[in-house]
Amino acid sequence: MLYAIYICLIVSIICAALLYFSNLFTQLNLHYNLREALYINNQSAVNFALGTQLQPEVIPDDERSGIAASCQVTPYGLLTVLLASSSVKNDTVASAHLVGCFSSDKAAVRVSRSSNSISYFGQVTLTGDCYVPEGNLQQSHVLNKPGKLTMNGKLFADVALLPEINPDFKKIYEGIAAEKTALKDADKPNDSLYYNSFFNKTKEISLAGPVVGNVIFKGNFILRCKDSIRIKKNAVLEDVILIAPKITFEQGFSGTIQAFATHGIEMEEKVNLKYPSVVCVYSQSTVQTSIKIAKECHIKGAVVLFGNGPGLIDKNTIEIEEGGFVLGDIYCSGKLWLKSNVYGTVYTNRFFYRTKSGIYENMIADIAINPAKRPAYFIAIPLFPNKKNDYGILKKVL
Repeated sequence: MLYAIYICLIVSIICAALLYFSNLFTQLNLHYNLREALYINNQSAVNFALGTQLQPEVIPDDERSGIAASCQVTPYGLLTVLLASSSVKNDTVASAHLVGCFSSDKAAVRVSRSSNSISYFGQVTLTGDCYVPEGNLQQSHVLNKPGKLTMNGKLFADVALLPEINPDFKKIYEGIAAEKTALKDADKPNDSLYYNSFFNKTKEISLAGPVVGNVIFKGNFILRCKDSIRIKKNAVLEDVILIAPKITFEQGFSGTIQAFATHGIEMEEKVNLKYPSVVCVYSQSTVQTSIKIAKECHIKGAVVLFGNGPGLIDKNTIEIEEGGFVLGDIYCSGKLWLKSNVYGTVYTNRFFYRTKSGIYENMIADIAINPAKRPAYFIAIPLFPNKKNDYGILKKVL
C-alpha cells in the first residue's frame, strides 16, 4: 500500500511537471509569435513611410493583433533618420534607419561655362552623358602621352552655372539642434565606448584638444572643435558628425562620418570612409580652402566643396590623388584635380591637372567616371533639393 502511494505521488509530480513545462512552452511560443508579429509590423511601418515619401501620415493599427505603429522623421546632418516603433501592451519593437531618395542623374560630368573647353590625355573613360563647355573634348599631348577617350554617352554644351546645391548644406554650418554635453557626461556603456541612440536627442561634445584617438563613438553624436581636429587611425567613429575649421584623417583611418569644415579637409593615404559618408567644405572668404585626398583613399558617399562665387574659383580646390575611388558624387564650386576613378557624377566649375613641370587648366587624364557602377542599393547624398524620387534605406542604425 505504501509503495502504491509513493508511485502515485511520483506519477502526480511527473504529470504536474509536464503540465508546467507545457504551459511554459505555450507562453514562450506566444511570446515569440508576438515578437515576430511586432518585427513584421515594424518593417511594414518602415515600408509605409518610404512609400509615402516620408510624409507625416497616420499608420493604421493592426486590428487583428492590436499592434499600434508610429514613425518619426528627423534630420541628422545631411541625412534623414526614420524612427519606427511598433507596440502592443507592454512590448515594443523599435528600429532606426538612415533613409534617402535614389538619384535620377545618370550624367557622368557637368562642367559650368566658367571653364574653357576640356582637354584630355592618357586613358579616359566616361560612361554617361557629359555636359562640357562647347560640347566637345579635345585630345592633348601632355608628357608625350597619347590620349584615348572611351565614351558611352553623348556630349552636350554646358549650362551657364552648376546646379544650385541643397540649402541643407549651408544650414549645417548655421547650427544643428543638439544637446550640448561634456565628454565626461556622455553615456559610456563600456571602456572607451561612447554610444547615443538615434531615439535620443543628438549630443554635441566640444573637444578639449585637437586629437581624437583610442576612443569609440557610435551613434547620434556631434564632435565639435573651435580649432582643427586630427582623427587618429585607432579611433572608431560610426555614424558621427564632425565639425571644425580644419579636419585631418590619419593614414589608415576607417569609419563612417559626416565631416564639415570651413578651412579645409585632408585625408592621408589609405583612408576608408564607409557608406554613407560626407566630406564637405564651405567657404565664402578669399582665403585658400581645399579638400586634399591622398593616394588609395576610398570614399563612399559624397565629396563637396561649395560657397565660393565665380571670382573665387582659383581659391578653392579639391585634389584627389590616384589609386583610390569615390563611390558617389563630387560637387566642386572651385577647381578639381581628379586622378582616382569616380562611380557617380562629377559637378565642377573647372578641372585642372598638376604635374612636376606645371599646372594645366581644364585638363583630365587617366580616369574613369561611371555612375552606372553604383550598386543597386546605393542612395546618393542629397546634393540638390529632393525631387520626390523613390525612397530607400541607406543603413540600419538600430
